[in-house]
Amino acid sequence: MGIKIESPQLSLSKKIKTKQATIGVIGLGYVGLPLALEIVNKGYQVIGIDKSYEKIVTLKNGESYIADIPNAIIQEALKEQQLEPTADFSMLAYVDVIIICVPTPTAADGTPNISYIEDAVNEVAQNMSADTLIILESTTYPGTTEEVVQPILEQGNYVIGQDIFLTYSPERVDPGNSNFTVSNTPKVVGGVTEACLAIAKLFYETAINTNVFTVSNPKVAEMEKLLENTFRQINIALVNELSKICYKMNVDVWEVIEAASTKPYGFMPFTPGPGVGGHCIPVDPKYLLWAGEQYGVTASLIKTADNINDSMPSFVVERLENYLIAQQKELSVGKIVVIGVTYKPNINDFRESPALHVIRELQEKQYEVMVVDPYIETFSVNHCAINTVSLSKQLIQEADAVLILTNHTEIDYEIIDQYAALIFDTRSTHFLFENRNYYKL
Repeated sequence: MGIKIESPQLSLSKKIKTKQATIGVIGLGYVGLPLALEIVNKGYQVIGIDKSYEKIVTLKNGESYIADIPNAIIQEALKEQQLEPTADFSMLAYVDVIIICVPTPTAADGTPNISYIEDAVNEVAQNMSADTLIILESTTYPGTTEEVVQPILEQGNYVIGQDIFLTYSPERVDPGNSNFTVSNTPKVVGGVTEACLAIAKLFYETAINTNVFTVSNPKVAEMEKLLENTFRQINIALVNELSKICYKMNVDVWEVIEAASTKPYGFMPFTPGPGVGGHCIPVDPKYLLWAGEQYGVTASLIKTADNINDSMPSFVVERLENYLIAQQKELSVGKIVVIGVTYKPNINDFRESPALHVIRELQEKQYEVMVVDPYIETFSVNHCAINTVSLSKQLIQEADAVLILTNHTEIDYEIIDQYAALIFDTRSTHFLFENRNYYKL
């Protein structure tokens, strides 16, 4: 009798089920690192790969560079030898599942920049072995998995769905959100073939232990991700525009939103702010805009929403100056204390943060700007480094105005409330200010 040889799909499935599979995560940023640690938590060995030697050294020292990941979690993973951080892509030869979590920014003209994906996939193609599952999680335009990733992998004479397995499953990481994490957020998966889909579904159900929703192909999953964030972009733009109208009409937009939220159906509350930030909302809709244009469709609503959100930093500065005028302050010579530079509260990520645009405009108007942010030590505006300062009674007393751009919970708002000459709160901070010169966006 001949020896029965297991199919690659069956062999890999067994490894995943028995947690004998080694997982490779490429890109150890805000998406890749939490994912890698969650997979470690489920009992798998993970090789985390990143081109940044600084990140690798930091991780090997047991330190975290992401605010909501404690050092202890990394130290435990290293102690148990379940996490191996490295910049060596040749280690991909020893993994069974490869997850790509690299950045996908836009070029200066707003078109997609998928060079990080292409670089990562080329490394995968040069170093991987057969019987491997490759999952792209990076947000990208519909068609990337099959039109860009697949041809590169097939150069190694692998047959997708037989020798190797290729799927797309968009990341759904929300930094700072303790209610929804990698482990309890459902995954969407689209496979190039049925075999690819089946093994990726098994992997996420086993390694993440979360619900998996399967779609017919990777392009659907890629489009779904763009819909998620474009939905948010457009609704934020709507309420930002409403805030401008309410300001002119002397109507409290926050009270309007609160009242509308009492409707139990057909309404979902969004809140105004100084603009949009982070890697998703300012970037992902541009991928959808570009994709539509490739098929002769102009997504004018997305363009309009972009313009509205991009106008908010200037609107914030205009409002602030109006309040200073009302206090008979001389413009462009005052001291402004800015609270928060990150794009959302309680994280240390200031990518695309609207606060950067507000600070830049204030500086261009010759204001002295002091920035308080417990999560950031230094950042740059117009290529000039700015060091954050500590919140103190003296700092607030000497300021002409306090501008709240990010509502971190660690901020002592009582000091601001008690000693500020003027407070302009663009986030409707959940603190009951009693200051008579307190204003909301």
